[in-house]
Order: sequence, then structure tokens, then C-alpha cells
Amino acid sequence: MEQKDVLQAMRRDHAAELKMAAERLEGTAKHTQIIASPVLSEMTGHTILLKPENLQVTGSFKIRGAYNKIASLTDEELERGIVTASAGNHAQGVAYAAHERGAKATILMPEITPPLKVDATKAYGADVVLHGDVFDEAAAYAIELSQREGMIYVPPFDDYEVLCGQG
Repeated sequence: MEQKDVLQAMRRDHAAELKMAAERLEGTAKHTQIIASPVLSEMTGHTILLKPENLQVTGSFKIRGAYNKIASLTDEELERGIVTASAGNHAQGVAYAAHERGAKATILMPEITPPLKVDATKAYGADVVLHGDVFDEAAAYAIELSQREGMIYVPPFDDYEVLCGQG
């Protein structure tokens, strides 16, 4: 986020934004309990608690941020299409959320992305483009596509609505 965006975000009503995110996620993201892990606790000598976000529809907490961001978009923005970059979990969250909202999604993934992640992302209806050796190269191309084609870029972490959804 640019400094001006951070300053603007600081003035928002965070409690209200988190409540709105929870409402948007109702019926999409599962409420996962925090559970104790006796085996890990015994191994480490500390109380270890787990939050099994692998039970989400896409297998990760990333659905929360992606869905909240995409649910916050206007119909006009959805019509323009969604673009992002990810090597897996965020990609699947964006693909799922875009499909649920009726938007076209283009996902840029590094060429080294495991085929399992590529196939899972495609299964949610997204167009997958393999580009670059690392995430940063895929992300740069996704941003370029966003600017050139007018698509909405959904970053994996550097966005207020994404953060609220993941919170």
C-alpha cells in the first residue's frame, strides 16, 4: 500500500469494517474452532493451539481476504474482471470468490507452481497464466494487466479489504 492509502485506512472505523467483512463471509467461510494439540504441547513443553483453516472450501484462510475484497466490489468493477498473482492459496480464494460473484478471474502464477495448485485454481473457473520464475515477476505482470486491461487487481495481502477479511 502507498503511504497515502495507509493514512486513509488509519481513519476508517476498523471495528465496523471487520463486522462488515464477517457479514460478507457468512455462508462462505467456515467458523473454525481453536483446538488444543496435546501431542504438540507435550513435544514442546508449551500449550499449542491450532486453528484448522484447512477446513475452508479452498483449504486455506486466504478465502477470507479474497472473498471480502471481491464482495466489496461494485457490479461495474466485477464486469471489468479480476486479476491477481499467487502461487496457490490466494489464487484459489480469488478464483472461488470471483466465480461466486460471477466475475471473470485471471490468475498469474509463477512457472514453478506445482501442477496440483494450478489445476485446483482452474477448477474454480479461473484462467491461469504461468509467468515468471518467482512470485514477484507474476505479480508485476498481473499489475501490468490490471492497468492495461482495466481489470481489478486483488493483492494477496497489501489491501485493506483483504486484511479485514483475513482478520
